[in-house]
Amino acid sequence: QVRLVESGGGLVQNGGSLSLSCAASGRTFSSYAMGWFRQAPGKEREFVAAISWSGGSTYYADSVKGRFTISRDNAKNTVYLQMNSLKPEDTAVYYCAAGPGDPADFGSWGQGTQVTVSS
Repeated sequence: QVRLVESGGGLVQNGGSLSLSCAASGRTFSSYAMGWFRQAPGKEREFVAAISWSGGSTYYADSVKGRFTISRDNAKNTVYLQMNSLKPEDTAVYYCAAGPGDPADFGSWGQGTQVTVSS
């Protein structure tokens, strides 16, 4: 298992930008795929973005494609989510997650960080 700690959430205006970070501990970080999910009030948790263990492949939900960018630095055991052109509907708790393969099978989760976009 990998221990994950998110940071970088906050309040931003419509159209603004935020960058989230997820620091991981554990020797298996560099061999794990990583991802970001989010959960808005009253809604189910949804997939946002994922990145392969090497960083060579990235995947995005249609709702964030072209606005969000996921990246990772295996030397720093950190994964990032750069969020641009934020919208009020992006307001949610954002969770970092990790696993050996498909995001649907991610088994390690962070505690979450709140992102609020004001209109």
